[in-house]
Amino acid sequence: MKTERILCALLSALVAVSCGTQHKLKNIRSGNVQAGLVMPSGRYPAFKDLSLQEKETPADTLRIVDFEGRETLIMNAIRDEDGEMVATDKLQAAVVTARFRNVAERQGKVNLEFQVIVPAAMQDSKWQLRLTPDMYVLVDSLRLSPVIITGKDYRKAQLRGYQQYQRFLDSIITDSTLFINRGALEIFLERNIPEVYYFRNDTSFVSDEEFSSAYGVTQQQAVDHYTWQLWKKWNKRKISRKDLMYRRYVKSPLVSDGVRLDTVIQSANGDFVYNYVQSLHSRAGMKKAEIVLSGGIWEQDKQLFQIPRSEALTYYISSIAGLADNKERYLKRITERRVEANTACYIEFPQGKSVIEPQLGNNQEEMGRIKSNIRSLIINEQFDLDSISVVAFASPEGTRIANEALTGRRAVAASDFFASYAKLIRDSVIKERGVILQLGTNDEDVEKIPEISVSGRSGGENWAMLNALIHSDSRLAASAKESYETLQDRFSDLDELESHLSREPYYHHLREQLYPRLRVVKFNFFLHRKGMLKDTVHTTEIDTCYMRGVQCLRDNDYEGALKRLWTYSDYNTAVALTALDRNVSAMKLLSGMPADAKVNYLKAILYSRKGDDKNAVQCYMHSCSQDPSFIHRGNLDPEISALISKYGLNLDN
Repeated sequence: MKTERILCALLSALVAVSCGTQHKLKNIRSGNVQAGLVMPSGRYPAFKDLSLQEKETPADTLRIVDFEGRETLIMNAIRDEDGEMVATDKLQAAVVTARFRNVAERQGKVNLEFQVIVPAAMQDSKWQLRLTPDMYVLVDSLRLSPVIITGKDYRKAQLRGYQQYQRFLDSIITDSTLFINRGALEIFLERNIPEVYYFRNDTSFVSDEEFSSAYGVTQQQAVDHYTWQLWKKWNKRKISRKDLMYRRYVKSPLVSDGVRLDTVIQSANGDFVYNYVQSLHSRAGMKKAEIVLSGGIWEQDKQLFQIPRSEALTYYISSIAGLADNKERYLKRITERRVEANTACYIEFPQGKSVIEPQLGNNQEEMGRIKSNIRSLIINEQFDLDSISVVAFASPEGTRIANEALTGRRAVAASDFFASYAKLIRDSVIKERGVILQLGTNDEDVEKIPEISVSGRSGGENWAMLNALIHSDSRLAASAKESYETLQDRFSDLDELESHLSREPYYHHLREQLYPRLRVVKFNFFLHRKGMLKDTVHTTEIDTCYMRGVQCLRDNDYEGALKRLWTYSDYNTAVALTALDRNVSAMKLLSGMPADAKVNYLKAILYSRKGDDKNAVQCYMHSCSQDPSFIHRGNLDPEISALISKYGLNLDN
């Protein structure tokens, strides 16, 4: 009788639990109870003692001075039953129940905070709730990491399934020698192959030939004969059924990867609240994000109920980039009609002569480079080549007068040579353009090519270049350089200076290494821009570097924006600094700018971050009076929104 009473009590308890579970499920299905998302509960921020101009000013009151010098008191206020705003010195905790919130993008990231709420009526020790938030941004959707709430009995069943599966794994035999009838095998060996039986405790390898008995039985044949094949076959079948048995026993696997939370509820004595924070990298054009919750209630491998999608939480994303000044910035450029280009080459001449020999030394390569320059300038579509000036230089050995005469002749020889080449190229281009005209083309680009004058003059001894070479020559000792400078100061006559240099120990280095580099021929090309009549033209063009920085701001690439805007030190530079939370540098820039609406608003954000409510509110009110659009903008930035809520700003616009 006692046993029967115990069984009846257990049965009654089981029925009661089952009825309770069914009742919960019925309420959930009827929609009376549901899980969902809410904004986190919030309170007004605690007020600071602002220590303003007059001590009698309440601690939650600001004394603001407008543009006309009039003082205004701003304090925390509420609207009374007649619709009038009245001050209140009592701050009530406010639970946020709205389905939308303004969030700020800062330093390229947005933090979306929300709470996953599961009423106690949805919790049961036998259930597991799998809740998954989904985020929608622009045209993309992202499934966030799920939140799993597991009942105590559900977790016990999970662990019990793992235990059952482990017992199954433990029943699988991994040592194949256990399937062999060792006793019968040893008797066989002792009777038929005693020499092998003698080594039964030896681990040495025995080949099939050594193992074979007089009857030709091999080792494998003997082992197979004395193996319990049915037992081995049954064990093999177990191995093949491991996956099947895992699914049978572990109906609800434990999951850790990709799960934000997996917690075990001991008892359903209250609502479950999980504070969820999702970080999001900002993108260009990202103004809004929505989050919805869905999921299901599971009992082991069976889904009892599919939780419908919740009402969306909407986050309106404000970015400092929205404060950027998108006006185009221009650069002023002065374009000169006349342009000069120059180059140099080393034309080798026979000693003491001025005859050009193209095959001498490296002349062919050096002169070929000058020819290429002349040709490219003659056929250039932007410039016309007017004239070429050739200047030849000599090294200091010999007399100054002789060197000047020699370099003069060499300059004339070079100018004559390249004048002939320039005429050849000019005539060739004119002939080609003449053919184009004969074909009836009205191409305006077919223009006349001006005559090209080529002149040569002597550059004399190249002392200026020698001074530079000696100064930069690392192989010359400091004492040698000092000696050279001393000689220069002593002798103004260049021939006398060269004579004394020839007696110095370092002269051989000068003559062998530096002097050949002084015998250079320089070419100056004088051009003018085609179609340009004035000597100078002033033009403006878009500052592409600056505009790329502004585009980086719009794309929320603040590091890239600051890199391009840093040298400008203007308002947009301050925007980039503010976005990167470099508040001191941003305020320093803004303090030197005219206080227009945008500057005042940005300063209001920076003062708010600093905790200076007085200046923050004053700058914000000034910006709103200058540009009423900032009244709405203030609700989007948390730094300003906090001030609006704290002091009841903008309630009557």
